[in-house]
Amino acid sequence: MQRTIHLILLAVVFFSSHPTDAAEPTASPRTCILAAFDDELALLYRALAEPKEEVLHGIHFAAGKLKGRNVIVCRSGIGKVNAAMVTALLIQHYRPCEIIFTGIAGGINLELRPGDIVIASKTAQHDFGTLTAEGMEVRGIKSAVTWQRNPVFLEPDARLMALADAAAKRIKLADIETRDGKRHPRIIKGVVVTGDVFVASPTKKAELRKALGADAVEMEGAAVAQVCQDLRVPWLVVRSISDGADHNALQDVDSFTALAAQNSAHLVMDIVAQLAAENNRK
Repeated sequence: MQRTIHLILLAVVFFSSHPTDAAEPTASPRTCILAAFDDELALLYRALAEPKEEVLHGIHFAAGKLKGRNVIVCRSGIGKVNAAMVTALLIQHYRPCEIIFTGIAGGINLELRPGDIVIASKTAQHDFGTLTAEGMEVRGIKSAVTWQRNPVFLEPDARLMALADAAAKRIKLADIETRDGKRHPRIIKGVVVTGDVFVASPTKKAELRKALGADAVEMEGAAVAQVCQDLRVPWLVVRSISDGADHNALQDVDSFTALAAQNSAHLVMDIVAQLAAENNRK
């Protein structure tokens, strides 16, 4: 018993005295915006007013104002573990009003082309479940908070979806030059699936479309959604198509990352502007 009490006291002393090198959380409303890598955040970094770098456990966060809204902009790193870790740190330290994930994705829906945008109406982890001789049976993950199994598909915050809808009708995206001439980027609501693999396989692409009704595939969104849902933080995933998740994917992602990242960021910036306007009306 005495040893147990001693260990508890040591833990209390350690965690209460262990320093962090970022600023303390504030009570002002703010939005956290995540992307896997810096190229996906380039437009947002440039648009950030009053930028200030903060560091927490070695991870760099850019704090400032975007369209009049207090924001934290951060690179999560690629993959579900990195995305979940950074999301948890963001929530614990900054206590955001909402988290938005932005960036690129592979197109599963055959009608989507580079530069098109998918606003996730739901998202799922396509590589979590049971693998049998018949194939992959995707399952929902048990919550670390409630220990109840979540559904396979997680749905974003309805208010953020409404703001995304409004942004989709308002933003002006540049036409894209293709071999067949100019085309205007499409913006749809659809299913975005997540896994720890870069999909460059027509076979896997068809499987994801058939099994999950996927419109786009990426490597972070559903992990962020899982953490946000468990910790009760509103979330939204916005992705722009950089490739077709097929045998040309590795070449296409190099060619279209900048375009796709820019389009996704434009839509996110409009959502943030609406959040700022809402706050000013209060």
